[in-house]
Amino acid sequence: MTMEFNDRQTIYLQIVDYVEDHILEDAWKQEERIPSVRELAVDLQVNPNTVMRAYEQLQQRGIIQNRRGVGHFIASDAVERIRSMRKEYFVGHELPRIFRQLSLMNIGFDELSERYQQFNKELKSRNNISGNEKE
Repeated sequence: MTMEFNDRQTIYLQIVDYVEDHILEDAWKQEERIPSVRELAVDLQVNPNTVMRAYEQLQQRGIIQNRRGVGHFIASDAVERIRSMRKEYFVGHELPRIFRQLSLMNIGFDELSERYQQFNKELKSRNNISGNEKE
């Protein structure tokens, strides 16, 4: 698997997001081992030092734990931690920008709610079609 990196964010932080996304999508389960630094570096075609830096960041956030001689494992409360941190960032940084744009474009709550419901309906439909429905 190769990953397309963007220029807006450092690579190690993009790897942090990549790992967190895998956890949130339930592709990597809590308390299970994740790929080693070398394995992920090969998969993503990056320097192992870059992956190590990402793993150190994830350890500092309490998302993963290093078990000496065994590898890195996802913390039992990783999903809650990731959601909490992302929600805090989103509400504090992204949402004000979104609200400003909505105001400038004169998009009201009713229209936004309608579009959000449609988005969720389409997402649910896609998940059912691909067999990825979560119950």
